[in-house]
Amino acid sequence: MKRFLIATPLVLLVVLVFLFWLIFFSARPPLTIDPKTLAGDGSLLDYCALPELDGSGKRADQIPKGNTPGCGYAHFPLPILAECTEPLVAGAVDLRGLWLAAETNDVNAKVDHLERVEQCGARTVITAAGLIHDKGPNSTGGSSSNDTEGGVLFTIGDKEFCPRTSADVRWNDGVLDFHVLGWGPVVVRRYLEGEQLVWEYADGSVTRMNRICKLPDAYKTPAPRGPRIALF
Repeated sequence: MKRFLIATPLVLLVVLVFLFWLIFFSARPPLTIDPKTLAGDGSLLDYCALPELDGSGKRADQIPKGNTPGCGYAHFPLPILAECTEPLVAGAVDLRGLWLAAETNDVNAKVDHLERVEQCGARTVITAAGLIHDKGPNSTGGSSSNDTEGGVLFTIGDKEFCPRTSADVRWNDGVLDFHVLGWGPVVVRRYLEGEQLVWEYADGSVTRMNRICKLPDAYKTPAPRGPRIALF
């Protein structure tokens, strides 16, 4: 019994250390996004002029996976799926466009939220707040996003450390459910309600967004996120 009482805290400590290493220090997947996409200026586009998903261009699985560079992009990039015209899969709802928060029950975190939603085939890409989360079939990586949460917890010298995340999506009666790790519980839900895009988050927040056509100047460069504790 005594050995068990001694061993249990040690096992828990090892598990916690492993999880901390996995979340902050394990290698991120390679950045396979087209460099021209990251270098381009996504603020110049009209997001009310959406491409026709008529199958005349590339399929989703012919386009490299989009990733967040480091802990966040430096400026709002070009669309990842610009060349994709694969029709949406059965059961999918067209959420594509640029959306700006109009109403939220989380005034501290999401009152100024803006996001771009791209879709084609079974693929969905969300670009917001410095992040590029790409779920679905692609030519260079797995279906899950396997990316970063973006908020920098701490820095060591000039290197930023932000937690990695992973999620995949499934359509459920017109709702796009985001499952943690691809097989875990639903942590995010997105769906249309009238003319608004609704974003439900695991923390209980609900944000309603209106469609806009042009990126406001204030969103060209994302604001730094996280406590950014300087360790060394």
